[in-house]
Amino acid sequence: MTKRILLLTLFVAMLSSVQLFAQEHYTEGPVWEVTTIHVMPGQMDAYLSSLQQTLKPAYDEAKKEGVIQDYKFFLKQTSSSPKDWDIAIAVIYSNFAALDGLAAKEEAIRDKISSKQAMQQVQQQRVQQREILSTEIVREVHLR
Repeated sequence: MTKRILLLTLFVAMLSSVQLFAQEHYTEGPVWEVTTIHVMPGQMDAYLSSLQQTLKPAYDEAKKEGVIQDYKFFLKQTSSSPKDWDIAIAVIYSNFAALDGLAAKEEAIRDKISSKQAMQQVQQQRVQQREILSTEIVREVHLR
């Protein structure tokens, strides 16, 4: 039993030292959600128009309400394959805790600027316009 406690204590100490070592090189910044999207051929104008009419107002309202800190849209200028991403959408949150209860906050914002039915119709149109390739949650770090 004593040997087991000693091994557990040693294991916890090793994990703590790894965490401290990592923190020695940077400080933690905000959290980003980055979604990469492949736009179907001939659909870029329609898709960008859709984003401008629905997603941008939702993000503006979320920013106004403090749900998000900011957002950015990126257009990729190079391509390594026909199914490569064309647009990336990045949303910045103050920290991981800001993701708690996010779905309810997003629904309240959606209801404020549109309706559930209207947004479902937009989502159905977007299925024909684009393919979501990935969504990643990443932590911004500031090197010391």
